[in-house]
Amino acid sequence: MNWGVFEGLLSGVNKYSTAFGRIWLSVVFIFRLLVYVVAAERVWSDDHKDFDCNTRQPGCTNVCYDHFFPVSHIRLWALQLILVTCPSLLVIMHVAYREAKEQRHRAAGGDDGRCIYPNPGKKRGGLWWTYLLSLIFKAGVDVVFLYIFYHLYRNYTLPRLVKCELPPCPNTVDCFISRPTEKNIFTLFMVVTACVCVMLSLVEAAYLIGKRCRECLLAGSGDSHQ
Repeated sequence: MNWGVFEGLLSGVNKYSTAFGRIWLSVVFIFRLLVYVVAAERVWSDDHKDFDCNTRQPGCTNVCYDHFFPVSHIRLWALQLILVTCPSLLVIMHVAYREAKEQRHRAAGGDDGRCIYPNPGKKRGGLWWTYLLSLIFKAGVDVVFLYIFYHLYRNYTLPRLVKCELPPCPNTVDCFISRPTEKNIFTLFMVVTACVCVMLSLVEAAYLIGKRCRECLLAGSGDSHQ
């Protein structure tokens, strides 16, 4: 996957985001995407090759590895990054739809025609709901993947030694994981950054809702005064 193109597409959402949204994008690109591309992929590149068991029974190592590591951390992390950034693309698509609709309206009515969207990127109407739902979806994706990681790898840690007694292993064999300490550090980093992104998404959603409620209250008080 060309992560540079992916990053270029998502960076366009910056001009439609709040301050919290820009911080969220910075955390995703610098502390999650960049770390994934530069370091994490290499850390897990030898996870299957260097998974050693103290037996030469054919098939035993593969069966034990599949049992203890049904899905690789790095593949789950890649899927998480893709899903968590897709809502940002939906926001860009919604703004592009508004801009195209405004251009068609101006072409049909001339320069003196009334504008449908004076500012297509302003979070009003449907775009406000799209943006809010994108925040909820992003937070939900991160929470779901945190649960998946916790369910597959208890306490988000990898043991140095696992004992396997699955067939075709002749008996209970000891299996050793490659570089468990380094992988635990990256796993902890991944969990912490995901929690930070969840918090930023929820704070931004609360900010949007609070701002909208404040505007409604001010509008209602203005109408009552009139």
